[in-house]
Amino acid sequence: MGQGSAGNVIAAICSFIVPGLGQLVQGRVFSAILWFVAACIAFAVTWLLTVSLLPFGWFVVSVFSCINAALYRRPVR
Repeated sequence: MGQGSAGNVIAAICSFIVPGLGQLVQGRVFSAILWFVAACIAFAVTWLLTVSLLPFGWFVVSVFSCINAALYRRPVR
């Protein structure tokens, strides 16, 4: 799988829905956990600052997670 491949597009869509899910689909477990934890922290921080249920922090992290999944290239062995 390389950049722009069908696998990366599917992973990017998954990461947009749930940050880290696309990385998990690609087999990058540690990266998936980090993206999900970052999204939870961002959600909590934006909720505490705005005192609303607008998941702005979650959305921002999902966009970056989506980009990360879309641009991933497997290392050449």
